[in-house]
Amino acid sequence: MSTSKLLVFEKLHNIRDLGGMRASDGRRIVSGKLVRCGDLSELSGQDRKAFALLSDTVIDFRTDGERREKPDIKIPGIRYHHIPVLDSLTAGITREKAADRNVFSRFGAEPDKARRYMCDMYHSFAESDLAAAGYAQFIRILMKPHERAVVWHCTAGKDRAGIGAAIVEEILGVERNAVVDDYLATNKYLQGDIAFLTEFVKSQAGEDGLVTEEALKYLFGAERDYIEEYYQTIESKYGSFGGFLRDRLGLSWEDILQIQSLYLT
Repeated sequence: MSTSKLLVFEKLHNIRDLGGMRASDGRRIVSGKLVRCGDLSELSGQDRKAFALLSDTVIDFRTDGERREKPDIKIPGIRYHHIPVLDSLTAGITREKAADRNVFSRFGAEPDKARRYMCDMYHSFAESDLAAAGYAQFIRILMKPHERAVVWHCTAGKDRAGIGAAIVEEILGVERNAVVDDYLATNKYLQGDIAFLTEFVKSQAGEDGLVTEEALKYLFGAERDYIEEYYQTIESKYGSFGGFLRDRLGLSWEDILQIQSLYLT
């Protein structure tokens, strides 16, 4: 399997199990252990039951503002960790109302600038001290055995959760092309959400509003340019992704082998 597997929930979109993805040594990621998704603020009753069976640990990468606007529904028996990896309002990523209004007014009519803005955000993921500390904490949680899945999420499950998935997949030895394909698969799984958000923003702007569908696509979607910007920044700064894991996230080779022993079969 080249990409993560979509799980079926009523009110939870873009929830995907990394299980089945193949490592370069022929092993596969264990199913039911590593799951990425969007926010958990609108779970139905059936979703809550299914989620309780799926997970014992949730990691929330969102800002305080996002969590206030759309708090996760808490399920008894699950441990919740708040690990923000952005320290400011970042429209297109955080989906906070104030941030969105600001960025739509700045980039809504200029697709090239919208795309560059998002590339800059991925550049910052690779350079930010807060992001590095947050993802390092995330990986340390994964190093402990878990009975059920560790689920990590942001708002849409696209950017911060996508980078988290890329880091995990790199540690587990998934080939780079498959990591990128898995990142881009978000566009398929969020197709309906992206279309809805695009039409909503255009309707709010009105006939005279300066927003274009192409600019909104760059702000709401996953683009190859974004993940490539992340990788290029890391490799120019640390020499390789392995150098980033070692020098920035503080992982030893023994740590990596431990994680692989937990999540590969």
